[in-house]
Amino acid sequence: MSSFPTSAKAVIIGGGIVGCSTAYHLARLGWSEVVLLERKKLTSGTTFHAAGLVGQLRSSANITQLLGESVALYKRLEAETGQATGWKMNGGLRLACNEERWTEVKRQATTARSFGLDMQLLTPKEAQELWPLMTVDDLVGAAFLPTDGQANPSDITQALAKGARMAGASIFEDTKVISVDVEKGKIKGVETDRGRIDCEVVICCAGQWTRNFAATVGVNVPLVSVEHQYMITEAIEGVAPDLPTLRDPDRLTYYKEEVGGLVMGGYEPNGIPWALDGIPEDFHYTLLTSDYDHFEQLMELALGRVPALESAGIKELVNGPESFTPDGNFILGEAPELKNFYVGAGFNAFGIAAGGGAGMALAEWVNKGEPPFDLWAADIRRFGRPHFDTDWVRSRTLEAYGKHYTMAWPHEEHDSGRPCRKSPLYDRLAAKGACFGEKLGWERPNWFADLSAGEAPKDIYSFGRQNWFGAVAREHRAAREAAVIFDQTSFAKFVLKGPDAEATLSWIAANDVAKPVGSLIYTQMLNDKGGIECDLTVARVAEDEYYIVTGTGFATHDFDWISRNIPAGMNAQLVDVTSSYSVLSLMGPKAREILSRVTRHDLSNESFPFSRMQTLGIAGCPVRALRVTYVGELGWELHLPVEYATAVYYALMAAGAELGLRDAGYRAIESLRLEKGYRAWGSDIGPDHTPDEAGLGWAVKLKKNIDFKGRTAVEAQRRDGVKKMLACFTVEDPDVVLLGRETIYRNGERVGWLTSAGYGHTLGVSIGYGYVRNPEGVDREFVLSGDYELEVATERVKCAVGMKPLYDPGMVRVKG
Repeated sequence: MSSFPTSAKAVIIGGGIVGCSTAYHLARLGWSEVVLLERKKLTSGTTFHAAGLVGQLRSSANITQLLGESVALYKRLEAETGQATGWKMNGGLRLACNEERWTEVKRQATTARSFGLDMQLLTPKEAQELWPLMTVDDLVGAAFLPTDGQANPSDITQALAKGARMAGASIFEDTKVISVDVEKGKIKGVETDRGRIDCEVVICCAGQWTRNFAATVGVNVPLVSVEHQYMITEAIEGVAPDLPTLRDPDRLTYYKEEVGGLVMGGYEPNGIPWALDGIPEDFHYTLLTSDYDHFEQLMELALGRVPALESAGIKELVNGPESFTPDGNFILGEAPELKNFYVGAGFNAFGIAAGGGAGMALAEWVNKGEPPFDLWAADIRRFGRPHFDTDWVRSRTLEAYGKHYTMAWPHEEHDSGRPCRKSPLYDRLAAKGACFGEKLGWERPNWFADLSAGEAPKDIYSFGRQNWFGAVAREHRAAREAAVIFDQTSFAKFVLKGPDAEATLSWIAANDVAKPVGSLIYTQMLNDKGGIECDLTVARVAEDEYYIVTGTGFATHDFDWISRNIPAGMNAQLVDVTSSYSVLSLMGPKAREILSRVTRHDLSNESFPFSRMQTLGIAGCPVRALRVTYVGELGWELHLPVEYATAVYYALMAAGAELGLRDAGYRAIESLRLEKGYRAWGSDIGPDHTPDEAGLGWAVKLKKNIDFKGRTAVEAQRRDGVKKMLACFTVEDPDVVLLGRETIYRNGERVGWLTSAGYGHTLGVSIGYGYVRNPEGVDREFVLSGDYELEVATERVKCAVGMKPLYDPGMVRVKG
């Protein structure tokens, strides 16, 4: 199209690598009217000064797959378009300078094998043979990924742009988007300084400009700009064109070959935020002033690894701002605030590595209305209320930036921006020794220190048994033998209300919610492929009202999923009531006795059976009591207005004092639920897993003549069988610590990886869950007939496999 268009099927804002990759993939999907608008020139925002390393391994299998899509694309792109890309698959080295880092690297190698990548462990000498310029006196070992590489950011972006044009997309530079026209919640078009373009889909790939621009249409994108520096040297003797990329995390630095010299950069602990008062109006193809004083800390670390840098000529110290996010992962997906407004931004200085795959995923998302596979780790809906405050986002982001190359400890918590959201019991629990974790801004007790014994409520991180292991064991035993209280106020809580509430929820939920008032229903919500989008509890509180409870971190995601899937014409309204209710979960064999001491309500099985909801009076408070459990014991979740939380808590603790009642935290919940076999969304189950694959087929209403979203896919799978199935794995050796992502071997063949893992204190074994995969199909007999091993930090260990809950499979304790 030579003239400026007046309409388009989709408008992409931003001509960096992600925008151009999205245009390329969307056009190749057959979208003939794709228009990309760039305010200045392609790559002129931040892409042009990217370092260009392309690594693949991440902690998520699907993000690793997405980065693998980048590599596959970059390998063929130059031949396809005739445009040079500078792509070299010269491999990537990662160093370990101490035993803890070596353990981390070995676990990463196992994760790589789990995800199908060939990550080779090398001796220091073998690593030096691949990278002769470095000293290896302090090395314990190294890992090498042969399929990693590097690219020229500007060239590869231009190649993507050319490929997009070849497929029919139109690209206009020097075109500023002034606003997005939204009427009654629908996108109508974009206004530019060259005229209006009517469209219904907008894809914002505007890099560090994305947060401010998206905010103009009410969309929250949590990212901020941080200065990032790297040095380019003159040619150095011994630097070959095929020199692998190098990451030296203990020295916070990375390296790649550049025209016979080196690029060296890193992630310092004291990153410098940029554009606190907004990005300058005409900022493009612009670098910041080189800050040699700030870079000196990285240079000193680098000289210890590459002595040749001391005498190398310095071409340039590049200082360019990059957009970073609060958790170090990028942001993809349709904004929950505005339909058909998509975001691809916040790439944390690995936009080149992610660009090819991210553009593919975003284009597929736009094309089908859902991502090609589970991308929860990058999904924009993982954020929530704290992320509206730019100062909070900046504080957390700078912490994440500083941790880019620090040890990725299991169970590590962030420190910045805390405390933010607090239960009414926060101060009381802190005084009792609570060690808090944080999720979506909420402070949540992870475990309780015994202050009288001199324990400190502070995590000491390790790849072995951590310092809270004994404390969690105490809480675990109390839950099994007496009773515990968990403060779960952070649960996300919604009300669905209206004359069509039952019909609406019957369509969205896979289980039968057309139950009498007072019923409690555990249900999944499925996508059209039968994948599990939500996993939650529903209480029917009236003929026209349901109370919905889901996990803390899924507040934005689940609210968005439910609200978007209310059928047209249905009179039902969804309201978030999370902040209105506290939740105290009373769990354990003595829970009934304790609860009976504070209420006159009949708590017998006959009057108050499992999976029911009733209102109790406790300490002057009307308490919505849900008889349900996530720990495998008799118990109730007590949902109550926040102003009553302290009074009800004190009443329960006083009543249970002589019965062994104690406070407990989320790490005990994890240990208890692993023994009971309860699934966790985001790890064991998600959009890539169906109920039948996850062992949750019993919670699907196929026997009822009720249509629901995903039913056709579930019926087809039940007819044709599954190709993966969730199983439980146990290791009795107490020295083996399972963390998740360990590789599963069946009869010597790799068949999957652990999705979650931990230690079961009642059973005294390490427990993991993972999917056993087989392209020819899987059933219980196939799973149980195998001889299994787990690879843990590159070592194979024997394990047992099972399909039933390890603890109380008959539900006797839960329903007793």
